[in-house]
Amino acid sequence: MLILPSWLVIGFFLLLPVGMMLIYSFLTKEFRGGVIWEFSLAAYDQFFFNRGLFGDEPPQIEWTYINIFWRSLWQAGLATLFCLIIGFPTAWFIATRVPRYRTVWLLLITIPYWVNLLIRTVSMKFLIRDTGPMNEFLIWLGAIGEPLQLVNTNIAVQLGLFYSYLPFMVLPIYASAERYNFALSEAAADLYAGRWTTLRLIILPAVKPGIIAGSILVFVPSLGAFLAPDLLGGAKTFMIGSLIEEQFKGNAGNWPFGAAASMILLSIVMTVLIFYARSQTRRGAR
Repeated sequence: MLILPSWLVIGFFLLLPVGMMLIYSFLTKEFRGGVIWEFSLAAYDQFFFNRGLFGDEPPQIEWTYINIFWRSLWQAGLATLFCLIIGFPTAWFIATRVPRYRTVWLLLITIPYWVNLLIRTVSMKFLIRDTGPMNEFLIWLGAIGEPLQLVNTNIAVQLGLFYSYLPFMVLPIYASAERYNFALSEAAADLYAGRWTTLRLIILPAVKPGIIAGSILVFVPSLGAFLAPDLLGGAKTFMIGSLIEEQFKGNAGNWPFGAAASMILLSIVMTVLIFYARSQTRRGAR
C-alpha cells in the first residue's frame, strides 16, 4: 500500500488551495467573470476603501464590508458561547453515565448530523417559520397571541449556527471529561469545597483542552458559514461567508475580491490561533 508523505498531503490539500486563493486576490477582475493575470491591489482596496462610483473620489473607509465582518465575528462568538453553555453540561452528563450507555447517548447526539447540512438548515427554517410547528405549538399553549417573526433575523441565524455545530463542542469536551479522575472531586468534597468551587478550580482546568478544542471547532466554521445566513437570515444578517460565496457565483462575481475577503478572514483566524499557541507556550515555559 502506497502511503504518501504527510508533507505532500498537506501541501496538496491545504497549501495549494490557499496559495491559489492568495494569488487570485492580487489579480484583476475580468468583466465577464474570472480574472485577468495582471497584478493589482484593487480587491483589497475595494474591501477597505470607497472611492466613489467612478473610482476618482478621495478614499473613505468602506464600512459596509467591515460591518459584515464584525457581524460575522459576534455571530460566531455567540454561537460558540451558546454551544459551550449547552455542550459542557451535555458532555459532562454523558461522561458520568455507565460506560455501556455512553455510546447510546453519543449516538443520539450525532444521529441528526448524518443528514446533509443543507437539509438540516432547511428543516430549521420550516420549524421556526411563521406557520411552522413551533409557532403553532406556542399559540396552542397560549404563550403567544401571534406568530413570532424569527425567519430573516439574527436570532434565526444564531439558531442555525448553534444547531449546526453543537456536536463539535460536545465531543471534544466529552473526550476530556471521560478521562477526568473523579477522585479529585471526592477529595475536594472531603475538604469542604462547594460544587461551584470544585467546578471552577478542579473540573474546568481538567477539561480545559476539550473546551478550547470545541470552541475552535465551533468558532472557525461559524465565522465562515453561509448556509445559515442565506437560508435563515436576510440582507440585514449578511455574513462574510455569504459575501465570499456571492463573489464566485455566475458571471457577475468578482473572483479577486472574493479571494481577498477569504485571505483577510484566514489572516484573522490564523492570528488568533498563533496568539493563543504562543500564550500557551509561554505559560508552559513558566
